[in-house]
Amino acid sequence: MTWRVGLIFVALCLIWGLPYFFIKLALTGLPPAGVAWGRIALGAAILLPVAWKRGTLSELARHKGAVCAFAFAELIGPFVLIAVGERWVSSSLAGILIATVPLMVIAISPLFGVHERLSGRRLGGLVIGFLGVVTLLGIDVVQGPSWWAGVACVGIATVGYALGSLIVQRHLSDVDELAAVAASLTIATVVLLPAAALTVPHVVPTPLVLGSLLVLGTICTALAMWLYFFLIAEIGAARAAVITYVNPAVAALLGVFILHESFGLGSALGLVLILLGSWLATQRRVPEQVSDS
Repeated sequence: MTWRVGLIFVALCLIWGLPYFFIKLALTGLPPAGVAWGRIALGAAILLPVAWKRGTLSELARHKGAVCAFAFAELIGPFVLIAVGERWVSSSLAGILIATVPLMVIAISPLFGVHERLSGRRLGGLVIGFLGVVTLLGIDVVQGPSWWAGVACVGIATVGYALGSLIVQRHLSDVDELAAVAASLTIATVVLLPAAALTVPHVVPTPLVLGSLLVLGTICTALAMWLYFFLIAEIGAARAAVITYVNPAVAALLGVFILHESFGLGSALGLVLILLGSWLATQRRVPEQVSDS
């Protein structure tokens, strides 16, 4: 691994731990639909011209259905649901729950015709990851209806991310990834525009809110995806997927030390178990992930 690749790897570990923190800040002045649409629209505005210049958009004509499905599964659903969920749960909890995406991919991959041997290590990883979720949600947490609604929203978002990964593996593996993402971001921008327009705030958001949205769109969406595809080309998807095991820790640290969110014994044990389970379950080849933010 060259020093440049190493720097990009470290940068992505940090960048993809940031969204949950900045979503929480953006929600202080924007509704969930506005936060989701804003970051998606900014990402599309940056990546679509790049993909157009590369001349790779035309090859997507044969994959219109898959690109649309990816837009709904990977972008529209998760981005809105995470923003909705973070109205009721902490950013650190959202980041930890998203770390279960590798486990979700393994669980639903047979539905996409992806059948792999369930080894003892992989089965153990799934069990440990599940216990991590139970620990995370069952210890030192005040569990009111709103809190559980937030957990459900983030949980459904993880299913969307897993579906997006499997759609790419089954139907978009032979197209330029950047073109597919740029087109998907554009589709998501159009689909979410009515919801964003109907929920426009009556007052101009504060600089903090607008700055958070700018970071989400430019750094956490456009730049992160661009760097991720470069990293896959350099070191392969399997090694690049290690990022998934680092960013929830970044999200937790930001939430605790800057937003002063609660992070008790259950959160700590749950995080460790989820990451350990994900690592064990993905030791053999699993469906590749495109994004968990």
